[in-house]
Amino acid sequence: MAKRIQFSRNGGPEVLDVQEFTPQDPGAGELQVENKAIGINYIDTYVRSGLYPAPLPSGLGTEAAGVVVKTGPGVSGFKPGDRVVYAQSALGAYSSLHNVAAEKVAQLPAAISFEQAAASFLKGLTVHYLLRQTYEIQPDETFLFHAASGGVGLIACQWAKALGAHLIGTVGSEEKAQRAKQAGAWATINYRQQNVAQRLAELTDNKKVRVVYDSVGKDTWEASLDCLQPRGLMVSFGNSSGPVTGVNLAILNQKGSLYVTRPSLNGYITRHDELVAASNELFSLIASGAIKVDVPENQKFALSDVQKAHTALESRATQGSCLLIP
Repeated sequence: MAKRIQFSRNGGPEVLDVQEFTPQDPGAGELQVENKAIGINYIDTYVRSGLYPAPLPSGLGTEAAGVVVKTGPGVSGFKPGDRVVYAQSALGAYSSLHNVAAEKVAQLPAAISFEQAAASFLKGLTVHYLLRQTYEIQPDETFLFHAASGGVGLIACQWAKALGAHLIGTVGSEEKAQRAKQAGAWATINYRQQNVAQRLAELTDNKKVRVVYDSVGKDTWEASLDCLQPRGLMVSFGNSSGPVTGVNLAILNQKGSLYVTRPSLNGYITRHDELVAASNELFSLIASGAIKVDVPENQKFALSDVQKAHTALESRATQGSCLLIP
């Protein structure tokens, strides 16, 4: 028997239950992966709460690293025993065994541990599409990135430094500011103590920035727009404070003929070759040490402690990535 997390109603962490189940053999084009480490991502809380609806009862999670134990009909390029990682599976990665479409799986280099991979794959692929595709950050470019001490933010700080760019990160405490700076942030803004748009203007000699990356949503929407140069780009890629709704498009005109996009990873990685290209760039940065992925011991949770894990994530008490260990 294997174990997995399921929920039968939407709500808080208390709706998550551990269940035993008999795994089915992988279907055509699928791999069965024995998960060694499972990534916990903020988007999982959106699915659990019902902000992103899923048919109930439902599994949870889309990211993990582990070992292939079986291959389904028609699979090529993978075999039992391969070390692999995935981040775009069907819901159900919070599980000791998970069947995953092979096109969503990447080979994991020996230099990268299962925990490093599960802690960084979805977040790293997200940073890749944000900084390399949605808007291509250039050397010496200054830009704003909200939640710079979060899992995505810390990878973004390191990736920006590797690109020779100047990331200004918003944070909620001095401790988080120090963590972002250690990761490579050029400057930080404490949104609890400082006016974000005003402080950013000071940091940029009133030039502001060409692009803002915002995963917070409702609470930072207008402040983000106020940080942009004329014809600048607002990249809204998350809703940790709630979704941005009821947008008056005229505000984009009033604040400088601005652009706004609401991208997602699934819009940028649609084929296996795109996944391989993005993961190769991410893995090369991790292997070289340019991006370090360290998960604190108190942010590693047993599968049976999933409720504690979600509570910690939503409390904003965590820094960087959290993991479930089956």
